[in-house]
Amino acid sequence: MEFLTRRHWLRCAASGLGALAGGGALLGRGLAAAPRALAEDLLATPAQMEGPFYPDHLPLDTDNDLIIVNESLTSAVGEITHLNGRILSAAGEPIRNALVEIWQVDSKGVYLHSKSDNHGGRDGNFQGFGRFLTGSTGEYYFRTVKPVPYPGRTPHIHFAIKIRGRDKFTTQCYVRGEPGNETDGVLRGIRDAKARESVIVDFKKVPSSRIGELAARFDVVLGFTPEEAPSREAKAAAAAPRTVRI
Repeated sequence: MEFLTRRHWLRCAASGLGALAGGGALLGRGLAAAPRALAEDLLATPAQMEGPFYPDHLPLDTDNDLIIVNESLTSAVGEITHLNGRILSAAGEPIRNALVEIWQVDSKGVYLHSKSDNHGGRDGNFQGFGRFLTGSTGEYYFRTVKPVPYPGRTPHIHFAIKIRGRDKFTTQCYVRGEPGNETDGVLRGIRDAKARESVIVDFKKVPSSRIGELAARFDVVLGFTPEEAPSREAKAAAAAPRTVRI
């Protein structure tokens, strides 16, 4: 299963990924040169609620480019953002074959969900949901728009990390400098200051972009190593009675 198609890789390259690497958002070649993170320096990303607006119907296009739906010639409205990072274990090792899902509001503050406020006014050119399957570096990449506030919430992007044989991990990524961060109940619910800071990231302008594109990096550190015990579902399956044929 491959979610980063050649078409989207070429589009991402044309959008200035070389400039992103130069600006600190590492992808591909930059990762090979980056030293492996030390486990003692890592802080596990805090889990957060999935929320009520995971899409109730998935779009036909679920790839990693959220601003273009299928082969449409019209892109979504909003500040184009190159969002990338790595999925890491508690030991700092990159996790391969992790399915990364994101979902968020469009530029009007509307989710891809039938019960989202102002659903009828949603930007039909915004995919609203995307997937990426990590490779050997644990890296993921999405092209999306900078999130805007939703009623009662500061701007954020939902993440779900799915790894075979483990429970789904959900969290949220926030925009540094947003006034709503100080009063957002979900974000402030992370009591530990360092843990709370770990989910707030910079959305920086890409210097070489002529259209004001942004770059953001959000690494997700899972609180386990791949060798640790499996999920509750896997444990239950292992403990279930088995029929032995003689």
